[in-house]
Amino acid sequence: MHTKIELIPRSTSRTTKLAALLYSLFSYVFFLLTFVYLMGFLGNVVVPKSVDSGPGLAWPLALVVDVLLITVFALQHSIMARKSFKRRWCRVIPPVIERATYVLASSVVLALMCWLWQPIDISVWSVQSPVLAGVLVTLFWLGWGLVLLASFMISHFELFGVKQPFDTLHPPKPVNNAFRTPALYKLVRHPLYLGFLIAFWVTPEMSVGHLVFALTSTIYILIGTQLEEKDLVELFGDKYRDYQKSVGMLLPNLRRKSGSGR
Repeated sequence: MHTKIELIPRSTSRTTKLAALLYSLFSYVFFLLTFVYLMGFLGNVVVPKSVDSGPGLAWPLALVVDVLLITVFALQHSIMARKSFKRRWCRVIPPVIERATYVLASSVVLALMCWLWQPIDISVWSVQSPVLAGVLVTLFWLGWGLVLLASFMISHFELFGVKQPFDTLHPPKPVNNAFRTPALYKLVRHPLYLGFLIAFWVTPEMSVGHLVFALTSTIYILIGTQLEEKDLVELFGDKYRDYQKSVGMLLPNLRRKSGSGR
């Protein structure tokens, strides 16, 4: 689930609208490439540089560099998502490409993080059983699948900034801002983040470097989720407060109250 800010569109020509759409498509394609690379980066498959591969610094310095890299990503990701920043930012860029610019900036920072990442190849755990290792690898990929599935349940192309400029080329349609909890969102409030956590933590080979990535990313997700929850309460009011009471944030609520789904 994500929040959005309603912005007054500027009057633009069709050429400008097409340019905005092309820009958003470029941002989306760059995101897809970065997203796929991140899967290989954490899974130690296919990509030329993974979380555990390549020459690295001595581990104390590598630890500092890696934490700083994730901190930079977290700050960029969180600050640009805040309503106050969006309002100021949209005085500089057309509002219709605000989301696409956010996606592009996040993807660039993520790509730099993968490129500059310093491996700390000290084993935390290593699963020797082929069967158990296979189960963990399967869960790893299911985590990524959950991320994609959850994104499509809340308007995937709007989330990644493609729908906004595309809509400017067609007659406006009534906007339904009603609060919805489709499928997975009836089980947990943030299935997309749950998918990320599964992908970050579930691995048959956990190194210190991978652990640093998983731990610091988890801290960021927990903080970012709280900020997003605040925005959602402001947007939907009591409907979202009731939703919070009946559905778990990242894990299913086993004591979920009946009649709470929407």
